[in-house]
Amino acid sequence: MKPWCDDDPHCPWHQRARLALRRSLRWRLVLVFLVLALALAVTFIGGVQKALSVGWRAAARPLLVDYVDRLAQEVGSPPSIVRAQALVQRLPITIRIEGPQVNWASHPELPRPAWVNGTTGREPPWRNGDDQNLLRRTTADGHRLEFGLHVLGWEQRPRIAWVTLGVLLLLTALAYLYVRRLLRPLDDIRAGAQRFGAGAFDQPIPVRHAHRPDELGQLAATINTMGEDIHQMLEAKRALLLAMSHELRSPLTRARLNAELLPDTAEAQAPRQALLRDLGEMARVITDLLESERLAAPHAALHREAVDLVELAHDVIAELGDRHPGAAAIRVLVPSALPALPLDRARMRLLLRNLLDNSLRHSEPGVPPPELHLRWQNEAVEIVVRDHGPGVPPEHLAQLAQAFYRPDSARQRTTGGVGLGLYLCRLVAQAHGGRLELRNAQPGLEVRVLLPVEAAFSG
Repeated sequence: MKPWCDDDPHCPWHQRARLALRRSLRWRLVLVFLVLALALAVTFIGGVQKALSVGWRAAARPLLVDYVDRLAQEVGSPPSIVRAQALVQRLPITIRIEGPQVNWASHPELPRPAWVNGTTGREPPWRNGDDQNLLRRTTADGHRLEFGLHVLGWEQRPRIAWVTLGVLLLLTALAYLYVRRLLRPLDDIRAGAQRFGAGAFDQPIPVRHAHRPDELGQLAATINTMGEDIHQMLEAKRALLLAMSHELRSPLTRARLNAELLPDTAEAQAPRQALLRDLGEMARVITDLLESERLAAPHAALHREAVDLVELAHDVIAELGDRHPGAAAIRVLVPSALPALPLDRARMRLLLRNLLDNSLRHSEPGVPPPELHLRWQNEAVEIVVRDHGPGVPPEHLAQLAQAFYRPDSARQRTTGGVGLGLYLCRLVAQAHGGRLELRNAQPGLEVRVLLPVEAAFSG
């Protein structure tokens, strides 16, 4: 079966149904119940019919012989058509008279074989061997009488079949509802697992009959315990990271102060500047770590104010000029005027700085400078930064905006940081209700940040 068949509207219905059946435990259980019910019904009816046909044959034979004799006497000799018609109207039987004087049939529309039992012509269970004449009698004047069962309700078979089908469908629907209720905790478990995967541990999975849970309840309770352990582990990691970052700031400040107080001689100038650069890089890493933990919190606090993105972009480019000589060549493209938007200025500065710094790091000499596009796109503010560097292998794109991720082929120590830049940009976009997307522009890497207008103006 094609793996994409469920997404193809032209896929045959039976393949889609088979795929849905394979993926749904609920429907498989309903199907098992339905097959089991049909098998039990067939087995029970077959057994009852066999028991009746075998066990009651001996008991029914003398009663049938006596009954047919009484019917033959009532018809009379010679046979009376009037009395035969009265019997047919009063009893669910068929009568056929053949002889030298009277030839008459109560139901001539029925084929001759149907005279055996009045319906389908099948031999009843007592008509075999020596019992072939049980329903036949011969009068004294030579007329032969044949009796048969004419079930008047036989014409109601279609209605009975539809009623049976309706009852079967009703039982199937009841079975489905019961199975759905029985497996409803699976939906809660799936939703809870998705919440835990997204980092929302405040709402545990509901446990049905917590005082005496079934297997699914025990599974939900176990997953809740696992979620609590993961939450505590993440909180402990966050607390440790924040504590280490805070504790490192003081010795870094002292080290930077001592480095600036070194003698300003020609011999010490180069190592002094290198030490100051390294200390500044360490301070920025600590600042980024603290900011990432603040933004990764469930309720990231944003200080919204009217922000002119174009003006802010030029300020960030001017700041980057101290570290990157080519920053002044960055092209800022604004197709139409942008209004001042209620955004977090500090976080948007961080986003633009990291995006532009990343593009400058991967811009090789002789290639066009990076581009910054600011525009409206589908009722959203779109920020696009593109460089013309070597790009990123496609297999690394999905992980590139994760914390501390540095693909060796795309980021070297001389061109890359510790892997927090794009991660912070993604957190800033998500805090504003938007998203961050990456793609290879061939050549270069294009980073697209989309901030919905509704999210931006709701603060």
